[in-house]
Amino acid sequence: MEGEMFVTVTGFANYYGKKPFSIGNVLICEKDPSNKYDSEAILVRLPIVGVVGYIANSIYSTAGGTMSAGRIYDKVEDRFYIRVLFTTQSKIICRVESGDIKDFEIEIQNQLMTGGDWFQR
Repeated sequence: MEGEMFVTVTGFANYYGKKPFSIGNVLICEKDPSNKYDSEAILVRLPIVGVVGYIANSIYSTAGGTMSAGRIYDKVEDRFYIRVLFTTQSKIICRVESGDIKDFEIEIQNQLMTGGDWFQR
């Protein structure tokens, strides 16, 4: 991965709202090539919870200074991780993370254990 990449997460209102997006949280991203609306779609999810949003892929939903799903699609693995930096009313701004997959998985499990029961609807 070349340099830092920042992305916008959108669509979260269709899932669990902002609850999974506490500042500092790590989330899993997976390419979704079978998406019938966007061949460069990248979904954002958590274990147990499922999909919590998508990486923005439109000039209308991508925040300034962040990259669209289409711009990062060939620069990331099929599965990668992002860290929440800050939120606005309609957008979640995250940094694409690099590092040991096992460390991220442990961090995500800890987030789920300490995050309360919001995901057990």
